Amino acid sequence: MNDYQQYFSMIAENQFFIVINKQAGINFHSEDGEFGVVVAAEKYLNIKLYSVHRLDKMTSGLLLLAKSSEVANALSLLFKSHDIQKFYVAISDKKPKKKQGLIKGGMEKSRRAMWKLTNQKDNLAITQFFSYPLSEGKRLFVVKPKTGKTHQIRVALKSISSAICGDHLYAEKYNEYDRGYLHAYQINFNLYGQDYCFSCLPETGDLFLSQVFLTQIETLGDVSQLAWPKL
Repeated sequence: MNDYQQYFSMIAENQFFIVINKQAGINFHSEDGEFGVVVAAEKYLNIKLYSVHRLDKMTSGLLLLAKSSEVANALSLLFKSHDIQKFYVAISDKKPKKKQGLIKGGMEKSRRAMWKLTNQKDNLAITQFFSYPLSEGKRLFVVKPKTGKTHQIRVALKSISSAICGDHLYAEKYNEYDRGYLHAYQINFNLYGQDYCFSCLPETGDLFLSQVFLTQIETLGDVSQLAWPKL
């Protein structure tokens, strides 16, 4: 086991980029003398890497890192034009107001480090989701964010009364869980004429490792092929 597996595991690498599975509870940027996941990946590969998107500390899953500023610029343009599709999985112990659909609103800073969803169009966040029953009152959410705002998915699910299990900011009984149950599960894009699709399961979390979750995910297959409505 190398020193960096506490930060991430490798999913894919080519001449343009790497894809890693970031572990839950790891900072994106280096803080308080602790490596962030990007620095850990740079040290592991002994190369300079360029970030084009980020994940919250509590969130695990797929992170795309460019190997050059040129590739980073190309990927950033794809993100800006919404030509990179990202899909997340989350688990909540609260029944949602609606089982699937669109969550749309303005993101506004709230108290502490929290955000809230408003009826305004400033800093607009657009999130699509499907939900599925798991066992013991838990629900699986498959989420496709159209925009990439800070805490977007966490705030969106909270707004439909389904805060994510273990979310220390938005869930009431967060300390009942061993982690925050949000994971970047799949990413699809086309770079330089080549189509890419990567997916990875969470590596930690009792609920994510449960057979009922794994069976449901396997049943869904390629989540980009779900009946996502046209926006």
